[in-house]
Amino acid sequence: MATPADILKKIEDEGIELIDLKFIDLPGIWQHLTVHKSQIDESSFSDGVAFDGSSIRGWKAINESDMMMVPDPNTAWVDPFMKEPTLSMVCTIKEPRTGELYARCPRAIATKAVDYLRSTGLGDTAYFGPEAEFFIFDDVRFDQNEHSAYYYVDSVEGRWNTGKEYPDGNLGYKPRYKEGYFPVSPTDTSQDMRSEMLLTMASLGVPIEKHHHEVATGGQCELGFRFGELVQAADWLMIYKYCIKNVAKKYGKTVTFMPKPLFNDNGSGMHTHQSIWSGGQPTFAGDKYAGLSQTALWYIGGILKHAPALLAFTNPTTNSYKRLVPGFEAPVNLAYSQGNRSASVRIPLSGDSPKAKRLEFRCPDATSNPYLAFAAMLCAGIDGIKNQIDPGDPLDVDIYDLSPEELAKIPSTPGSLLDALKALEADQAFLTSTGVFTEDFISNWIEYKLDNEVNPMRLRPHPYELALYYDC
Repeated sequence: MATPADILKKIEDEGIELIDLKFIDLPGIWQHLTVHKSQIDESSFSDGVAFDGSSIRGWKAINESDMMMVPDPNTAWVDPFMKEPTLSMVCTIKEPRTGELYARCPRAIATKAVDYLRSTGLGDTAYFGPEAEFFIFDDVRFDQNEHSAYYYVDSVEGRWNTGKEYPDGNLGYKPRYKEGYFPVSPTDTSQDMRSEMLLTMASLGVPIEKHHHEVATGGQCELGFRFGELVQAADWLMIYKYCIKNVAKKYGKTVTFMPKPLFNDNGSGMHTHQSIWSGGQPTFAGDKYAGLSQTALWYIGGILKHAPALLAFTNPTTNSYKRLVPGFEAPVNLAYSQGNRSASVRIPLSGDSPKAKRLEFRCPDATSNPYLAFAAMLCAGIDGIKNQIDPGDPLDVDIYDLSPEELAKIPSTPGSLLDALKALEADQAFLTSTGVFTEDFISNWIEYKLDNEVNPMRLRPHPYELALYYDC
């Protein structure tokens, strides 16, 4: 655990002149302010550094814009992507007049979720391990105006490029559709880039594990890092995205975490492993189904019951629901299983160690704000434990062998962001009654998503609609 004194000493010992203060906005993108070292002293780590929050998406109005960002000394690292030596720290936002955590700060909400867990006596630590997939493209272009709309993405690995002419010839090594898992070079062209991404993350304190090509053609990949405590895991995921995007830029590439940037191939998800511990001991290991405890089964019950509302945070974009489509491999079935990957909750194989026992919620994607997504999932799980919500029977059959009548009995995820937002509006007590999320935050989130994403998409003709309907 680093202290403010440790950080100030590091700044002096290493001759660092600039401090970059990063914080996350409502939708989930890092913002930053760079200050000279003279602006940081020991009080900055308790009182914060003043800034204007009126222009941050989803935050304050211009008449109440003064805010304080409080750096966390445990998140300090020298930024590898800046020319001048610059120390980076992640911040939580405070109200300047009351000193209270800002109720619309996602990192503050994640902190309150952990505090809530401890207040229940059910545990003292929530571990989260996200697996965020992404695409690496060589070119991306898009535009939308009153009379035209298009997007264009390209990848040297794209299967659609088998007929493309290159100056040095087309070598033909392109992953076949849905066969990108895990070919070696020369079909896999991003090995060295992924290695640099992974090692850069490690240099910033993220406990790395692996990297590999993913299922889709067109440069779909995944890097893996170890699970961490809830807020820490969200911090690491933000570093993960920051490193991947900036290393890709260094190679002349571009990265997207959009769930479904390509038609007719696998989308990108963010399967999220989670467990609760108490006094250094796991609470999810037991003698029930798949080696789970009754506590874990009730936690699953809470996740499944509140899943339609949860998806407003874990799958918060209109594009998220292009991935969550029934009939494919997407986890759209609100059920649990130890092996069925079409179930939304899976219990991974974990050997004989009780410490490895966990569950995996497979619906989320990496367009989510991790602080909000993790906090919401924890609140849903705790609600399941407190109210002893039965998750029902596991789904261990092949869903493709089920009759339409049998399949109709299994509830599914919402079909659109609008449906998820409606579910959140109707089912929010598991979030607001805890004190983790406020009613103001929930209503602001719904309003922001409707005004900035759902309704603008509803107003715009889709290019495929012209193919369907132009000759009507």
